[in-house]
Amino acid sequence: MIRLRLFGRCRIYHDPVSPVLKEPAQIGWDSWFRDIDLVTPRKLKGKELLLRTRGWWSVEPSLVADVVEKYGRLMVGEKGELMVEFHNEADVTALSLDLTENFKDQILLAP
Repeated sequence: MIRLRLFGRCRIYHDPVSPVLKEPAQIGWDSWFRDIDLVTPRKLKGKELLLRTRGWWSVEPSLVADVVEKYGRLMVGEKGELMVEFHNEADVTALSLDLTENFKDQILLAP
């Protein structure tokens, strides 16, 4: 397996940025009839983390997901970083070309 980080150009500063999940999302519950003190921590999945870049990246993240998912699997790495997992080097090369064709230099892959 080959894993590479996915970066997008920042809408404001134009430098490459990538989302990092610092801690799991916390989902709590409200009820009409009683108090519920339950909080459920949940890690985001790769595509969910990518979609959180809406407004931060210079391109629409759902369009990026459509292109990336043709060649690899979006995932969250051990340190919370957004990554793409590939089966072989040919998929890496094909995705790089497709990203350039669709988004020019706005979406990048890096080790």
